[in-house]
Amino acid sequence: MPPDADTLSIFDAAPDERASGKLDVVRAEFAEAQTLSWEELFAGYTELFAITYSSGMDFICALLKKFEKAEIIFGFDEVISYSLQEIMAYQLKTVERLRERASKNKLDLIARIDDGSLRLLVARKQLSHEKIYILRAEDGRKRVIMGSANMSHAAFSGSQRENICYFDGERAFDWYHDCFAYLRAQSADDITRESLLLADDAENVEAIPVAQTVKIQKALVIEPQIDARDDIRFIMDVRNLAKKFSGFLPAPDKKGKILLAPETLKLTRHRLEDANIQEKELRSEYPQLRVDLENQCVTLNGAPLDLCPDVNETARDIALFMDYMRGYEKFHGDVAMMQNRYYEFANWFFVTPFLAQLRNMAVFYNQNLLPYPVFGLIYGQSKAGKTSFLETLLKMMIGQKTKVAAPDFTRTSIEGLKRTVEGSPIIVDDLTQNRFAQHAIETIKNDTFGVEERLLYYPAVVISANEDVKAVAPEVIRRTVICRVQAGLTNTELMKTNVVRRVQRNIGTAFFREYTRRMMDAIPAMLEELKSDDDAAAPDVLAVSSEIMSAIIHEHMSEPPSFVRALTLEDYFSEKVTGSHAIKTIRSAWKINNKAFVVDKKFGQLRYNSGQVWEADRILKELPEDLEALKSREWIIMDLDKAREFFGINFRKNRFFGG
Repeated sequence: MPPDADTLSIFDAAPDERASGKLDVVRAEFAEAQTLSWEELFAGYTELFAITYSSGMDFICALLKKFEKAEIIFGFDEVISYSLQEIMAYQLKTVERLRERASKNKLDLIARIDDGSLRLLVARKQLSHEKIYILRAEDGRKRVIMGSANMSHAAFSGSQRENICYFDGERAFDWYHDCFAYLRAQSADDITRESLLLADDAENVEAIPVAQTVKIQKALVIEPQIDARDDIRFIMDVRNLAKKFSGFLPAPDKKGKILLAPETLKLTRHRLEDANIQEKELRSEYPQLRVDLENQCVTLNGAPLDLCPDVNETARDIALFMDYMRGYEKFHGDVAMMQNRYYEFANWFFVTPFLAQLRNMAVFYNQNLLPYPVFGLIYGQSKAGKTSFLETLLKMMIGQKTKVAAPDFTRTSIEGLKRTVEGSPIIVDDLTQNRFAQHAIETIKNDTFGVEERLLYYPAVVISANEDVKAVAPEVIRRTVICRVQAGLTNTELMKTNVVRRVQRNIGTAFFREYTRRMMDAIPAMLEELKSDDDAAAPDVLAVSSEIMSAIIHEHMSEPPSFVRALTLEDYFSEKVTGSHAIKTIRSAWKINNKAFVVDKKFGQLRYNSGQVWEADRILKELPEDLEALKSREWIIMDLDKAREFFGINFRKNRFFGG
């Protein structure tokens, strides 16, 4: 039954009334129940206006053939946030599916769009979750079909229960046609002939319907549906639990059917119990550090941490850490550089428990993930104290030392650990070049880890390796905090030192707990900043971390060492930093043997003979793109002017060397 005469149309209501939280409710009366086929339900009408979710394209094609004129708005049946990337993906796939099924059903969509008898649209917002079919006949009859049924054979064939009802008459038609027109104007994009002709893959972004709207309107604001986050997480939880069950259930037969019997369920239960025991053993071996920003608490293995440590304990931890760092002054090599690199690494190490949440927010708002790296690599010559340094940092964080043996490192094993361990970094010790190349590179490049599952507490992975890791590829460099060390002790000096044992025996977690409390106050503002869609730089969590570390140290030391300083993302990922070893190599080579260089002013090239093919490979991987560097066996060819700027050398040979 149509609404009372004094019921307002959605267009009659003022904007503030529509936004007041009140619902549009149609009051109806039950007349009778009928048994109809879908053909009978739609028969005798010539125009169709429909809103549908979870559509069956074969059914749509069959339905369209019965109407002289039709408009259909396609929504999406899954719970999504309607962020720009999700809109584009959904619209592209809808167009592809439409085109394929229409061709199979001998329905020329383009011809009907061209002659004006068909208009197809896809939603870019979830302003409606209605399934409505608004019908009009040439003789003036009007009908509205509504309920739970989507536009599919499954819904209208009688094979499943659906709630379907209809109204006949002018008033119902006008009300629901207004609803349709509002949704069409506010939140839908046309599937044009260009979309159907061109949108074959993700590269044709300009053919996606939302892009066609932008061309016409010149600008469009996309606002993700924030309220959907809990629903999205619920869907992800269901999917993840389904994945967990899938490994323990019996396999389907050739027809896809699974026979369940009491014995099958009993066996499945035993398998799940064994898997849970293994997971608990894994969790007991590796600590669980959870930083819960929402409830402003931190737990270690389920027990709350005291985030207001005793001032004297904090001062003691700082003094011990500074003693440890000053111990590098006894090393041979570039000690100052080594202290700087290790301090930078410590700054990143301590902030890692927050990075999963920042990455999750960055993904949700289509922001860059690179400023929030969850992999670290310390490599270089042996006897540089790499392992003991990482053990000390972990002792300062959680009070214990855990490591993964290098032979156990595979992408599968590490990603399994990342799903089990929370917060505290996973340390992989002494990884070889072969295993690094076979497993680490692909693991590091997997930016999608944790995205689908919406994981908030997965840990960073820290890899230590010796000098045999000759070169790090650019795709790894930009995703990894890298610390290359080139200083060390002799065997006898290593045997005599007791600083490491003393520090690790006495140092506690007070400094990290104080640091964590202050970081927890700073992180929410960064999470809010990630929601912004302006062009401002991503919030620099490494800069904030260094400010907090420096502030705590200065509160307990009158004159901290020079390596305690302000840091930014530039200190980790600028081209001069990521290419620092290449710079050092070229500068040394120019100083010692500039005969290895050819300075070709005519062609604007600098050519360097590295002596070894693998050395040329290593240097090439560390050079920035604007040097336009190429390699020919052991030779590296670079743009001369850019090389002068990057290496800080004029590359002018004196007359004794020619050139």
